[in-house]
Amino acid sequence: MVQGTQGGLRSARPRANGDAALAAGRRFPILRAGARGDPKVSLFRIYRDTRFSADKTPLKTNAAAHFPDRRLRKAGAGLYLEVAPKWVWIGGGIYMPETHELVAIRAHVDAHHARLRKIVEARSFIAAAGNLHGEQLTRVPRGFRSDHPAAHYLRFRQFLAGREYPAEFAYEARFYPEVLEVFRHVAPLVRFLNTPLFNRPVDPLLR
Repeated sequence: MVQGTQGGLRSARPRANGDAALAAGRRFPILRAGARGDPKVSLFRIYRDTRFSADKTPLKTNAAAHFPDRRLRKAGAGLYLEVAPKWVWIGGGIYMPETHELVAIRAHVDAHHARLRKIVEARSFIAAAGNLHGEQLTRVPRGFRSDHPAAHYLRFRQFLAGREYPAEFAYEARFYPEVLEVFRHVAPLVRFLNTPLFNRPVDPLLR
């Protein structure tokens, strides 16, 4: 995938990852059912934003793809895949929710915490994607009891689940089956996080 020159990298990486995104969209039932596997939407740009950085290296050294729910355009939670020089990460969730998204998700956790526990505390989920993690508040957010049965989850500001592998894993035959397996287990969490966002207005700039 990575060529010896910047020109080779510039031309080869988008096509290779675009093909992978299309293949996942065609072959993975969960993507066909709700997530969006369009290279124009899913692939992260390969050019770095160097405006405020002393490092003016023009290209990223990682390739990444995000599969959001098609009903939310580019917003909300989604599935995520990243291949970097030192690691591969496969998983999903929501990394930087907008304030209104986080408020809606917390209200959903408040009302349906038993469902969230069933998803993220299942042995199969933990075996495939590890424990739910992400940045957290030190206290339960305002508006919720400190002894709330879902106090632990209400403190989350990010909701992430996934596994990290060595970079060489991207070349192994089991790479693609593993992507599908992790996605299959993370998809219920993604759906849970997106459920309270479906009836909210979508920023027109994300359409």
